[in-house]
Amino acid sequence: MKMPSLTLRQWVGYTGFAVVFILVAAVAVWRGDILKAGLDPQIPFQTYEPPPAPVYTEASAWALRDARAPGADTAAIFFLHSTTYDGGSGWNGAIGDRKADAYLKRVVIPNYAGPFARAGAISAPRYRQASLYTRLTLREDAREARAFAYGDVEKAFDQWLTDHPTGPIILAGVEQGADLIARLARERVAANDGLRRRLVAVYLMDAIVGLDQIAPSAACHDRNQTDCIIGWSQVGEGDEGAAKRRLRRALVWDERGQLIELGDQPALCVNPVSGSDDDAAVPARRHLGAANATGLEWGVRPAFIDRQIATQCRDGLLRHTVLKSESFREFSGWANRRKARPYNLFYADIEADALARLAAWKAKQVF
Repeated sequence: MKMPSLTLRQWVGYTGFAVVFILVAAVAVWRGDILKAGLDPQIPFQTYEPPPAPVYTEASAWALRDARAPGADTAAIFFLHSTTYDGGSGWNGAIGDRKADAYLKRVVIPNYAGPFARAGAISAPRYRQASLYTRLTLREDAREARAFAYGDVEKAFDQWLTDHPTGPIILAGVEQGADLIARLARERVAANDGLRRRLVAVYLMDAIVGLDQIAPSAACHDRNQTDCIIGWSQVGEGDEGAAKRRLRRALVWDERGQLIELGDQPALCVNPVSGSDDDAAVPARRHLGAANATGLEWGVRPAFIDRQIATQCRDGLLRHTVLKSESFREFSGWANRRKARPYNLFYADIEADALARLAAWKAKQVF
C-alpha cells in the first residue's frame, strides 16, 4: 500500500516544530551562559568611563550613616554591602542606581548589617561597586572593576575615621563587600597600631578569603579574642559541586593589591556559631538563630529559628545542614539567585559574637 506524501504545509509545520524544539532545548541547556553574556558590558575596562564618584561628606553617599538602634552599645561599625548591581551597561554601578539601591535597602542591610545594630552605630557607604558580572568571570577587566571599587571604599573609610576618631570599631562586609573589607583590614588597619588598639573584630561574611590575605592579622580562636578576623564561605552539607566551584573560582587580594586565584592557599574559616577557627563539628543545639529580615524597617529585630543548623569548618568552607523552611528560600530570577541570600542563617550568632567581643574589648581597656 502506497503511503500518502506530505504536503508542503505539513513539511513546513514539522520543520517549524523541530526548529522550535531545538531552540527551546538550547535555551534550557545554555540559559545561564546566555543570561551571563547579557551582563557583559562589551567594552574593555581601560576605555570604560565609570560613573561619577561619590562625595562622602554628603549624606547621599551613605546608605546608612551612624544609624543607631535603641539601646545600642558604643562601637562604630563600618559595613560594606554585597553586589546589588547586575551589570550590562557598565562594569561598575552608579551611586543611586534605583534597582541596586532597592535590593540594598530591602535585602542586604536588614539581613547583614542588622546583626550589628545592637553593637553600636552603623555606617554603610555607597560605592561604585563592581557588577554581578565581575563575580561570574575571571577576566582581567572584571578584576580591574573590582580593584576600582576599592578606591571608593578607601575614601569612605577615611571620612568615617574622621567622624569617629576614638572608641571601639568593627569592620564588616558581605560577599563583594567582605573582599574589600579584607583588603582594607590588611592595608589600612593591620599596619596602624592606633587602629588595631581600637579594633574589636573584622567580619567577612560569606566570602572566600585566603589566610595569607589577612596576615599579619589572625583568625579568631574564641569569643574572648579581639583584634582578629571572623570569616567564612558557607555551603550546604553534601553540595560538593558548589564547594568545588566556589574554591576553583575564588579570587583573593595579594600583597600588591591585585586579585589572584586562590590556588593552593588555605581559605579562612571561622565558624560564626562557635566563634572559633578550629574544625570541630558544632551541633545544631548551639545555633542561636537564623532570620529572614528581608523587607524589615531598620532597627526592627527579626524572629529567629534557632537550634536548627549544625556547622563545621572543613577544607576552608563552612559546611552546614540545610534549613528546610519556606522563609529560607532563594529569590526567583537568575541574577538574584547569585547575589547575597535574602536571609541570614547565622543572624543571632553574629549578633552575639559582636556583643561578646565588644565586651571583651571593653574589659581590656579597664584592665
